[in-house]
Amino acid sequence: MDFAELKKYLNEVYAPAFERWRGRNTYFHDDILRFFRYAVPQNARVLGIGFNDGWLVDAVKPQRGVYVGMSEVLNRQGAARYPKLHFVDDQSPDRLPLNETFDAIIVLNSIGLVPDIQPFLQRLHQVAAPRTRIFISYYNYLWEPIIKLAERLGLKQRQPVQNWLSSADIANLFDLAGFEVIRTGSRLLLPVYVPLLSAFCNRVLARLPLINRLNFWNYVIVRPRPNYQPDRPYAVSVIVPARNERGNIKHIVERLPLMGSATELIFIEGGSSDGTLEEIKQVASTPQPSRNPTIRYAVQEGIGKGDAVRKGFSLATGDILMILDADLTVRPEELPRFYEVMAGGHAEYVQGSRLIYPMRKEAMRFLNILGNKFFSLVFSWLLGQRFKDTLCGAKVLFRSDYERLANQRHYFGDFDPFGDFDLIFGASRLSLKMTEIPVHYQERSYGSTNISRFRHGLLLLRMCLFAARKLE
Repeated sequence: MDFAELKKYLNEVYAPAFERWRGRNTYFHDDILRFFRYAVPQNARVLGIGFNDGWLVDAVKPQRGVYVGMSEVLNRQGAARYPKLHFVDDQSPDRLPLNETFDAIIVLNSIGLVPDIQPFLQRLHQVAAPRTRIFISYYNYLWEPIIKLAERLGLKQRQPVQNWLSSADIANLFDLAGFEVIRTGSRLLLPVYVPLLSAFCNRVLARLPLINRLNFWNYVIVRPRPNYQPDRPYAVSVIVPARNERGNIKHIVERLPLMGSATELIFIEGGSSDGTLEEIKQVASTPQPSRNPTIRYAVQEGIGKGDAVRKGFSLATGDILMILDADLTVRPEELPRFYEVMAGGHAEYVQGSRLIYPMRKEAMRFLNILGNKFFSLVFSWLLGQRFKDTLCGAKVLFRSDYERLANQRHYFGDFDPFGDFDLIFGASRLSLKMTEIPVHYQERSYGSTNISRFRHGLLLLRMCLFAARKLE
């Protein structure tokens, strides 16, 4: 049906029974609510588009909430129920009647009813800024026969004939419309409540590879495709946690390239016994050639690399924050590649991968390689985002995104001594565009590792188990 026929059906048939049917399918709608409360930050500027009464936009607690509805009847009902929202009748399939942009745009289970999807997606550019995240939820097309049967049996509200789209179809349409997919996923293997069985199916089985293709509803998270700007002048802060790394300090200063409009190098000394702090002070007080970065340092009050990284980030003044391990197993000369990816808009969170290029024989012990591959598989499964090397120390993100991440750190807890868990899961929850860059991994030339394979491995496993309960 065309746009006018769709609106007529929604106003005359769908809207009068909407609230009653939503009450009958609370298990499904509660799952949607959990996901979007997890994915959309509170106090954001949120736009909803679709054919409901705006209940989800109100539920994510926006600082400003706007709902553009395809049904005038549902808009009136929503305005009465949710007075804090601003409702707009969607009178045209060609443009959105708004002159503002939003942090998050939600199109809830309505993309399949849009008569012409590509122009609909293209008009989202009118209300999207470069940092906007667009969330599309839609039914899994494999469930079409079951949904149709449920409608005939009176178990689900009837809907017009819709476009049944796969995840690949959605991704392709967004690509044609000038957007970039950040992440896709699926939820609810069993979309009705059955005591004990529903929890097992939806919290365990629904996350397993292959089985997750049978889940009831899918989602895709996208952003406007960025313009490539390789010469944009970002300032860079490189944070180096240093404990018992005296012999590497001078080499870090000499080898770190200048990046962007300015580069500062911040050492965070962590209670060394080999004179690392004295070496840092000596190097920092020595006049440096113009090709070397500005040097700053601080002494860590807490313990652990994660605590050192957070202290360094709190002192940083750059637009882009980088972590470099003081052991020089990742070469400082490769950091400009990270800068180019960030400055070019290709990603918003980047980390190195040591498991692509051949490494020196003693660079990483066999058990460490197995541990890295195991945790990469676990993180990839939990996040729905492929990671080859989650434990590489080289990690890069924008300072503005780190500040948002730090504000919601309490969600996952504050017990990560390394910082890997904190940054990766935090970046995923913010729906940042994440990628990896291959790096050449070298063996140490000074000192010994501060990592305990078994004790720290068990701690990482504990953090993954904790995250599995918190991730949506």
